[in-house]
Amino acid sequence: MGQIAGLREKIIPLLKEESSMNNALFWTPVMRSLGWTANAQENQTMGAPLLGGNMRFVDLSGRLLGAHVAHAGLIVLWAGAMTLFELSRLNVDLPMYEQNLILLPHLATLGLGIGENGQVIDTYPYYVIAMLHLISSAVLGAGGIYHGVLGPEKLDQQGFGYDWQDGKKMTSILGIHLVLLGIGAALLVLKANQWGGIYDPLVGEVRIVEPNLDPIRIFGYLFGFSPDGWTITGMASVNNLEDIVGGHLWVSLLCISGGIYHIFSEPTGWAKRALIWNGEAYLSYSLGALALAGFSVACFVSVNDIAYPSLFYGAIGETGDSVRAALASVHAALGFLALLGHLWHAYQARAASRGVDYGTFFDLVAKNSTQALTT
Repeated sequence: MGQIAGLREKIIPLLKEESSMNNALFWTPVMRSLGWTANAQENQTMGAPLLGGNMRFVDLSGRLLGAHVAHAGLIVLWAGAMTLFELSRLNVDLPMYEQNLILLPHLATLGLGIGENGQVIDTYPYYVIAMLHLISSAVLGAGGIYHGVLGPEKLDQQGFGYDWQDGKKMTSILGIHLVLLGIGAALLVLKANQWGGIYDPLVGEVRIVEPNLDPIRIFGYLFGFSPDGWTITGMASVNNLEDIVGGHLWVSLLCISGGIYHIFSEPTGWAKRALIWNGEAYLSYSLGALALAGFSVACFVSVNDIAYPSLFYGAIGETGDSVRAALASVHAALGFLALLGHLWHAYQARAASRGVDYGTFFDLVAKNSTQALTT
């Protein structure tokens, strides 16, 4: 006990110094060399904060745009490169799920290069799609470098510039994103109905699909009502392509119409009062949506063999290692991380609305740990 008391007497004066946070165990020389400190204001001025991320660009709309465009370029680069890698390993005589493929099964489900009984008969479409992704990633990467390094730090307010508290501009940005999502859903509908069809595991071939537009049937899935009765799996219980394509058509119509509404409208009074209008809040809302998407995909992959055919992803309910289990696990894990991010940034957003800045999550943990040692 005497040794512990003596150690405490030596440590506490150090922690109480002005630079105590930077000398604490949390802030090793390596972390300090990377610019990671417990001072959120200092983090924003350092050249390379370890975990500050895009927080450095919260008031620099041009740099934030560059970060987002570059991020999109990395995603597209991975998709193109991974598709080429899987194509180089593809053996058309073996099921895709036995070859641990994760991207080619998606392309096969869209009916690309697939013949009767789900047999791969043409790999050229896979190559074309991979190259289009690689070319697109180069364009996005160049745009990211320009806006992140060379372009203006702040965008013109009369153009694409914005202010976080400007509800009109924020809802316009939301509207643009909704329209883009609606176009993406519409493209799937067109592929299924007009551009060659998609693979139907029930008949074992690629066919044209007529979307089911019955709103009671489609929206009933949201509440767990499937063609076979109520089920806990909800949307994931869909058992035919007509409902899947019809659901995407409804999503497209709602996203595009909602997006147009938000582009030309301003936030209502209740929205201004109920929502928090700052960058942390918008990030929180986005992460909440990603969490929902991750959990939804994990559920679909686990129980649905129409959207994720067993021919390409393996049988449902397998207890051993499988592509289906891996995809479900990864999406569930990513959904959980996004949920944690949603909760953290929601907390940050409320704190920021009161004028409090905690910095990163680890900054908050380190600060609380140091305060506990000094008391």
